[in-house]
Amino acid sequence: MEKDWKKILNEQEYYVTREKGTERPFTGKYNDFFEDGHYYCKCCGAKLFSSNHKFQSHCGWPSFSDQLHNDNLKFQQDLSHNMARTEVLCAHCDAHLGHVFEDGPTETKQRYCINSVSLDFKKD
Repeated sequence: MEKDWKKILNEQEYYVTREKGTERPFTGKYNDFFEDGHYYCKCCGAKLFSSNHKFQSHCGWPSFSDQLHNDNLKFQQDLSHNMARTEVLCAHCDAHLGHVFEDGPTETKQRYCINSVSLDFKKD
């Protein structure tokens, strides 16, 4: 299956989604992007986030206050880089999307910090 992903994804998309990498902060195409629509998993097309939940966090990656459907994301503990974080993965294809933190500015207190290269966007 990995060779199939390498045919579908470019080098950076593969590194982030399949090897649990990250894009450099403030470089992703959706970091300062605020059009109305929905964000989908780059690998399998699962609908993940709404632009209604996107906010400017100034952390360098697109940030969302909530997920769109509870069954499209899954979470696991990430102890890499000498930190304890919660990794966000696509529940359908196991793509690494980013991490979620409990320091968001909205009522959910969540900040889904997601790599742009792990997402596709479609306007409403």
